[in-house]
Formats: sequence, C-alpha cells, structure tokens
Amino acid sequence: MSRVLVLNATYEALCLVSTKRAVVLVVTDKADLVSGTGNVIHSARLMLDEPSIVRLVTYVNVPRSPRIALSRRAIFARDNYACQYCGAPAENIDHVIPRSRGGLHIWENVVASCKTCNSRKEDRFLSETNFVLRSAPAQPKGRAWAISLGAIRPEWQPYLELSTHRHDVRIA
Repeated sequence: MSRVLVLNATYEALCLVSTKRAVVLVVTDKADLVSGTGNVIHSARLMLDEPSIVRLVTYVNVPRSPRIALSRRAIFARDNYACQYCGAPAENIDHVIPRSRGGLHIWENVVASCKTCNSRKEDRFLSETNFVLRSAPAQPKGRAWAISLGAIRPEWQPYLELSTHRHDVRIA
C-alpha cells in the first residue's frame, strides 16, 4: 500500500498516511482529494481515484518539535543508503568519534557505513585510519526531508517546498 501526503487546510504539509487512511478521510468528508495516482479504488458503491495528496477540510494546529529524531532509518536516508567512507551500499551505522572514546550518539557523529569499513575502522579516530568522510554528518533540515525521510514523489514537491520556506519544522 502506498503513502499519501496530508496537507493542512492551509496547504502546509503535515504527514504521510496509508492509502487506506487517506480514503477514509476523503469518504468521511474530513479531507478533499488534491491529487490522485491514476489508479481507481473500487467498492460496492463507490469508485475513487487513489489519493496521492489530500487536504484536510479544517485547520489542525500541530505542535512543532525542535529536532528530527535520530534513528537508524533516518541516518540511512540522510546518507542515501551509501557508506560514507567508500560509497558502497550501507548496512551499518558508525560513530565517527567512537562512543568508547567519548563520542556522542548525535547527528553530527553518526554515519552510514558498509560492513567492511565499519569493521576496519573499529573503535579508532579517523586520524588513526586512512578513512575520509565523503560528507560531513549533520542534522537534516526541512519539512520535506522530515516527512518523507528522503523519498519524495514529484507531485508532492510544490507542497513540501512551501512548508520548508514557512517553517523549519519536523515530524510531529
């Protein structure tokens, strides 16, 4: 089942929901269909374009959290599922400054890495190895990234860009 972008009544991106949840919102008149996928959903009494974007009918006030939660999935998405040392497909996460040597578990110290690089680096500092980071790790910014964790459908882009210009907010 695919994901559907939910917009507030003001066209600000809020979150992603399942297709089933989006259909329920549209059928119960809690949301309007903004964009469909082209596929048709059939029931005994209804035919509906499968939603890609829905807009809530009434405005919802969403509290904003100050940071994007640090998770394995978010690290892989930020680093495009590639090892930040060699570029191979990432399977592990690595602390640039090892936790055993005082490194913190924060965005700026965690990168995606392949199994080979992770085991070769072990618990050493970068200066003690021949590894070089492909890019400096940092906390991702912007609502578009936070909502989708990197995977953005083309039809969502205009709404996610509007959201990132208004606020620098994260998933609620």
